[in-house]
Amino acid sequence: MSLSFEIVATDPSTRARLGVLRTPRGEAETPLFMPVATQAALKAVPPEIAREAGAKIILANAYHLHIQPGEDLVAALGGLHRFMNWPGLIITDSGGYQVFSLPERTISEEGVRFQFNKGGERVTLTPESSIAIQQKLGADIIMAFDECVAFPSPHKYAKEAAERTVRWAERCKQAWAGGTGQSLFGIVQGSTYPDLRRYCAEKIVELDLPGIAVGGLSVGEGLEVMNDVLGYTVEHLPADRPRYLMGVGLPEDILAYVEHGMDMSDCVIPTKYARSGILFTGVGRMRITKREYRKDKFPPDTNCSCYTCANYSRAYLHHLFAADEILGHTLATIHNLRFYQDLMAGIRLAIRQGRFAAYKKDFLAAYTRQERKSRMVR
Repeated sequence: MSLSFEIVATDPSTRARLGVLRTPRGEAETPLFMPVATQAALKAVPPEIAREAGAKIILANAYHLHIQPGEDLVAALGGLHRFMNWPGLIITDSGGYQVFSLPERTISEEGVRFQFNKGGERVTLTPESSIAIQQKLGADIIMAFDECVAFPSPHKYAKEAAERTVRWAERCKQAWAGGTGQSLFGIVQGSTYPDLRRYCAEKIVELDLPGIAVGGLSVGEGLEVMNDVLGYTVEHLPADRPRYLMGVGLPEDILAYVEHGMDMSDCVIPTKYARSGILFTGVGRMRITKREYRKDKFPPDTNCSCYTCANYSRAYLHHLFAADEILGHTLATIHNLRFYQDLMAGIRLAIRQGRFAAYKKDFLAAYTRQERKSRMVR
């Protein structure tokens, strides 16, 4: 097996755990957060910025890279790491979520037939073709092709999708065959139904893959429902494999999944929010486009040492967004990437010291303070 995982510490009052993920390319401590480089590019910044912030793994999307520039070209140019100049680990999403979010697609046992562009050629993506694409891209960790359902979803349809996800995972394992140097993760679906989550988890665990993911969350269900689903899903996941929660990325969500014993997550939120002028700070989200920051001489986050906070004021960032200068997107993204990696470093230290529950309580108390004040003013 090309990937190994070791638990080095656990929190005494929660399921939170500190681990080390080891691969032929390198290792990474967990819990960790993976910035998203959907099309082999972090929005607005070079990948070096994520590395300097502390990121060890980034996520790229097989579906988008298949469409443009194509996995054959990436392979011919030395693989995804060389193509995008990223020395760390890369995980590729199978494309399942993106395909199933398209308005017009046809799902069958073979796979999914869809049309990427209006008037364009219809394409079929199968478990086998998804694995072949990811193998050519050369990611360190690749994902099984699954069927993600919307929220809410009727039990009957969620059951059919969970059963199909299991059958597709079996086909993905056969196509992967474990001989590429890449590690394949299976995905647990089942919407918000405990019986389906248990069924899917048990079947995916039987495949004995290097890692396991929980999908189908962060699709509009909210933090409370996500907590419930994780509560009755994690107990069916193996303790000796890395657990990956897909597509979840608000700070409060991260703290929640860590408490449940999940090890990894990815999300576009840090970079997407940055491009709309929202910066994450220890006292909550800051919308730098607000007029109150027009003459503010302080750095965006007075407790942050990132390049942006060390060199620029809130007033300058406000000006950049008001003037529609792309530098504003870059500087905000630099900060948000650093904030998220600092959050994960704090979480890991707290678990190592056996005080994660206290860390979570203190972080949320400070992070939500401004929001509570705003409600009182109203």
